[in-house]
Amino acid sequence: MIKTHALTKTFGEMKALDDINLHVRSGEVTVIMGGSGSGKTTLLRLLAGLETPTSGSVFFADEDLAKVSRKRLYELRLKVGMLFQYSALLNSLTVYENVAFPLNEHTDLDKDVIHTIVTMKLEQVGLRGFEQMMPSQLSGGMAKRVAFARALAMDPQVVYFDEPTSGLDPISAGVISSLIHETTVKTRMTSVVVTHDVKAGLDIADHVILLWQGKVIAEGKPGTIKNSDDPRVQQFIEGRPNGPIPFSRSTTAYVDDLTHKPGCVRLEE
Repeated sequence: MIKTHALTKTFGEMKALDDINLHVRSGEVTVIMGGSGSGKTTLLRLLAGLETPTSGSVFFADEDLAKVSRKRLYELRLKVGMLFQYSALLNSLTVYENVAFPLNEHTDLDKDVIHTIVTMKLEQVGLRGFEQMMPSQLSGGMAKRVAFARALAMDPQVVYFDEPTSGLDPISAGVISSLIHETTVKTRMTSVVVTHDVKAGLDIADHVILLWQGKVIAEGKPGTIKNSDDPRVQQFIEGRPNGPIPFSRSTTAYVDDLTHKPGCVRLEE
């Protein structure tokens, strides 16, 4: 369904992703994990065609997203759903209007047909009956489920999830994780989930990709990741503060940064 070849993304002098080669299998849940700043969200945005790579390729159904026309890119995006980290609901619209939004924007369906679809999607996420509520009246977990329903509205082939359980209580996080797994199985869609939640990620994944400093350091089935003898993988899974993965990614000496302002010339003694 999706693959990358020598994918690299830089921001100034910082290399966010470095020579990434991966495959996302159709009809499965692929979970991308890693610590903050490891390149997870950047990779997700590249896979979804929301960013252009510095070099390398992202193939969606054998079409390179970096080389297709803008028109074709928009056409391919209609096959994709997205659940953003902070839900990204439109605050001026009701729950019903948020879920109906992509249908109203991209189809010519009759209002009765749209009503049926919205009702079905809200039933999938357990929120039928909340159609007239506003986003400000929803809990974090409910907002995520509304965003999930909106992501499913166009019956996409692929749905991307950016930190779907972030900021949720354990029960709400469990509900969202179960919805992702169950919906993937029932609809045979392809799900790509970015998360730093180790338990949730390993519970729902068919395939796991673990990033560190913009590189893939491990991938495979959840059991393979759990049993990895790579100390970086074990440190991340166990959440240990000390290990081969450092807290700081600074490349300059702390004392030098304190004593010499950027742009100033060092005076020789």
